[in-house]
Amino acid sequence: MSAPTSVPLNTQKSKPDVSCAIDLRSVSKNYDGKESVAALRAIDLRIMKGEMVSVIGPSGSGKSTLLNLLGGLDHASSGELVIDGMSLNGISDDRLTRIRRDKIGFIFQFFNLLPTLSCRENVAIPLHLRGWPRKQIEARVLELLELVKLGHRVHHLPEELSGGERQRVAIARALSVYPPILLADEPTGNLDTRTGAEILKLIADLHERLGSTVVIVTHDMHVARSCPRTITICDGQLVEDVRR
Repeated sequence: MSAPTSVPLNTQKSKPDVSCAIDLRSVSKNYDGKESVAALRAIDLRIMKGEMVSVIGPSGSGKSTLLNLLGGLDHASSGELVIDGMSLNGISDDRLTRIRRDKIGFIFQFFNLLPTLSCRENVAIPLHLRGWPRKQIEARVLELLELVKLGHRVHHLPEELSGGERQRVAIARALSVYPPILLADEPTGNLDTRTGAEILKLIADLHERLGSTVVIVTHDMHVARSCPRTITICDGQLVEDVRR
């Protein structure tokens, strides 16, 4: 079957739903090479503020592409994507950067910590980039590290931490400005079963405490079923949406 033809993005912005954190309206993503590959096909998806949602699907199904679009790391080929009431259609790179900075926190499978910086310094990076005063940065970093139960590891380097502790530092960094949306890409995929369960519980506890909208991409059905809602992606299409 040939891939669907890319059509221009809809430039007409619909009135946003203030109760909706993420709204995809017939969103498609094509990668053009010798042949056009449709990574996502006309996805319609609404995630309300405060929801905790998992996204599952086989390798190559489009779930990572979906996460990249939600995080503003890639652009849709067609359709409209609205994040926290703001359409991403046709906006400038500077404004998109501000949305990523202020609205979205990222948690990665491989932590992405800077090895020469301490826990405190790694968590402080986003705040320095936002120009926060030093005293406010110090107070927020200590607050975050206590929140993820690493107040005793403030000055340790990543190589001095366990895998679970590194992921806790990464979570603290993702929460630096308490973003309304938290995106997690296989957050337990690089951890053993027990540590993965601890990290999953931490994310769930933080979700309940902070009220953030959480989207977790995972291949682990245990992780997926721990979320009140699970979306299944296959061949670039949303094939199942289960609420518990």
